Amino acid sequence: ITTTAADLPFRGINNRRQVQRYVVGAEGQFDAFGKEARWDIYGQYGRSDVREQLRNIMNVGNMANATNAVFAPAGNAAGYAAGSIQCLINVDANTTNNDAACVPLNRLGLGVADPAAIDYVLGDPFRKQVLEQYVTGANLSLTPFATWAGDVSIALGGEYREEKIRGTVPAEFQPTINPNGTTSNRWSVGNYLPFRGSYNVKEAYLETLIPLGFGLEFNGAVRATDYSTSGYVTTWKLGATWAPIEDIRFRVTRSRDIRAPNLNELFQAGTANSDSVRNPAFTPDLANGPQFFPYSGLTTGNPALTPEKADSWNIGGVVTPRFLPGFSASVDYFRIDLQDAIDSISAQEVVNRCNEGVQAFCDAITNDPVRSTPTVPYLLIRTQPFNYVSRLVRGIDFDAAYRLPVGENSSITLKGTATRYIENLADTGIAGTTPLNTVGANGGQSSTPKWIFRANVNYSTPTFSGTVTGRGVSSGKYLANAIECTSGCPTSSSQFPTYDNNHVKGTFYVDLNLTQKVSVKSGSEAEFFFNVTNLFDANPLLLPETGLAANSTYSDLLGRSFRVGVRFKTR
Repeated sequence: ITTTAADLPFRGINNRRQVQRYVVGAEGQFDAFGKEARWDIYGQYGRSDVREQLRNIMNVGNMANATNAVFAPAGNAAGYAAGSIQCLINVDANTTNNDAACVPLNRLGLGVADPAAIDYVLGDPFRKQVLEQYVTGANLSLTPFATWAGDVSIALGGEYREEKIRGTVPAEFQPTINPNGTTSNRWSVGNYLPFRGSYNVKEAYLETLIPLGFGLEFNGAVRATDYSTSGYVTTWKLGATWAPIEDIRFRVTRSRDIRAPNLNELFQAGTANSDSVRNPAFTPDLANGPQFFPYSGLTTGNPALTPEKADSWNIGGVVTPRFLPGFSASVDYFRIDLQDAIDSISAQEVVNRCNEGVQAFCDAITNDPVRSTPTVPYLLIRTQPFNYVSRLVRGIDFDAAYRLPVGENSSITLKGTATRYIENLADTGIAGTTPLNTVGANGGQSSTPKWIFRANVNYSTPTFSGTVTGRGVSSGKYLANAIECTSGCPTSSSQFPTYDNNHVKGTFYVDLNLTQKVSVKSGSEAEFFFNVTNLFDANPLLLPETGLAANSTYSDLLGRSFRVGVRFKTR
């Protein structure tokens, strides 16, 4: 049995993050309009020093040099023994391409690779980044007047925030930027580019709560926000609650919300990788090119991004029956209509859309004249995020809890939450595509399981607490637009791929947490805790992709893990 990679160590990650945060503030109260008013001011500085490192990554050029090994000819200029196995670049007639560090790599077998060759072909690309945040603000809350139903409360304030990022990358771990703006990658992944950028935000807000009588209250808020990168935007909320009797409360909220692009989406200088994409025009019975195209990709930020905008409805109710003390339950329907969503598509999708005739995506693809051949082009693909997606999400949230006293100072609490997604539609604006409801699909990044749930039972005393938690998602399809068939299948396409099995299992994990308080001298207190995540070592949600992958959003990727510690509280 032979192999091409078994002697090489697995890829790894070694990331470090050091965080520091400093806050200073003051608060107070005074009389206004015959009522108590409260104020606070604050300033904050936060900094994260991040070192992102990939381990055992292939150096593309060194791998090619080490694999291309030959028997050294007699009388070679480098002086190697005749017949010894050497890198071709060191024993060919061209002396300008020599690399004294090159060690031949035997990839055909197990236990045959020279450790020095492994060190030559693999490396550990990394980059360092510093993220800083400056925040200052002030808030005031007061009760300026009252209606016949009660006091009207108002809160107002403002905030200034500035965010910065800067980074460094050793030259050996940066891709080569070609004159046409494309890249030539030194590493299979982890071709980092340093980037820097900053933006600031100025905000002011006003909130109010107005009792209207008969158990009805109105609440509203408005916020004015000015971004240095994308300009001014207004957000707001209108809501009401109604409690016709003490046991039941209804609520409704209508709001306009935003999400501004982050530093990475705005200013990323470029993350490059080398891989291959499937030729969407390939079929075995036609002479239409190779099945796969090699490519180098570069993903960059987009300083022209504007905030995402969402119009949301939330309608629901809460029940706290007096005949069942300790019990509460709520049901809420939500509808979120998102416009100008920030998103980007993969290199494969760029190729697929170009094949379907969308010129904007063809413009993002060029051929590398050096590495392309007459039969197999080497693609250079550039992607960046845009405000081009609209999305509609609807669903229902369920929440219930019951606290049951046990003995004099102990209790058992049961709590469960669940979300049933009804609709998740995304419209990319790409010609020839229609919005697809991805609810019930556990595969794609923007897909949503039908059910996401979490439940726990807790037993607590004044000194001890034990909690068992169950969490997971329902089973579903791999892809919502996939066609499942075993015979007579239509032609597979990027819009409607075909699979013989389009089913993906759900997940269910159990966690355990125990804490014990212990009194120590001088009135201080210690708390010992023991936590087990994924108690039964359940598998992640596996997807039928190359080499099998896992849905990292809903999966536990670490398996069973333990955490033990102690916390001290002094008086």
